[in-house]
Amino acid sequence: MSSYRLRNWSEYNHALVARGSLTCWIDVDVLTAWRAAAAAPRRRGHPRVYSDVAIACVLTLQEVYHQALRQTTGLVQSLFALWHLTLEVPSASTLSRRRRTLTVPLPVRVPTAPLHLVIDSTGLKVYGAGEWRRRREGYTKRRTWLKVHVGVDAATSELRLAAVSTNAVDDGVALTRLLPLEAAPLAQVSADGAYDEWQCYDAVAARPERPRAVFPPRPRGRRRPRIRQHGNCHAPPLERDQHLRRIRRVGRARWKHEVGYHRRSLAETAMSRLKTIFGGQVSARTHDGAATQVFLRCAALNQMAQLGMPRSYPRPPPA
Repeated sequence: MSSYRLRNWSEYNHALVARGSLTCWIDVDVLTAWRAAAAAPRRRGHPRVYSDVAIACVLTLQEVYHQALRQTTGLVQSLFALWHLTLEVPSASTLSRRRRTLTVPLPVRVPTAPLHLVIDSTGLKVYGAGEWRRRREGYTKRRTWLKVHVGVDAATSELRLAAVSTNAVDDGVALTRLLPLEAAPLAQVSADGAYDEWQCYDAVAARPERPRAVFPPRPRGRRRPRIRQHGNCHAPPLERDQHLRRIRRVGRARWKHEVGYHRRSLAETAMSRLKTIFGGQVSARTHDGAATQVFLRCAALNQMAQLGMPRSYPRPPPA
């Protein structure tokens, strides 16, 4: 039996139903801007027929309903026939080509207070055989993974930031590239011990509002975490050193509770929702196309969250 109950089950139930509605993903504004604007007169090549909004709409339907490109084209054609619309539908080759250069903004709400941003990363399978082939034949170059880095708002569970890289990119490097993309003010940036690097602390300190950086200090090999700048130094204290001093004084468990570190699990929950709803792999064969697939999924996940999210509370213990 679940140890949590929902306060807004009726609203959340309607939100879950609305996620499957086609009108949730195709609205009047999209149909109005379906055709691309006229290109410049001196531009070479065939002018574009479909706008970026139309391409993003069709590709979002592909991700939400787990279809291939050609099946998605047939779905949209049948919808336009039922709605008595004379709009043309992009072919699978057009969708595949335009997907590589499509820009997908994340729909986010305007925050009313500085954000507590939680950073995390996960892997998505690109293509290739499964684990059975790896065990039988060993390493295969066709077994490739993408690394997805996200920044989650701890208050609303929205994906504020998203980036896609190869599995060779370090998490700390990804954080230094993500943080400058957030325009809203930050109150705190939290992540797990993989981000315990000085470049991550420097990236957070470079923000004009100077948010707090919460990355649990981790040992380097057999060496315990050490204080870098001691108290007899005249320079301002370093935040990582302050964390280490507090951990030595009250213990790691109490320190995590004091700094709100356990809110970091919301990023793992967002990753779990992303993989549960859309799957753990991408179908595009190019890096740019796969990155667009990930951004479309993040945008759709935010739209689902804005429809309604559960508000739970612990079940009281039995008498």
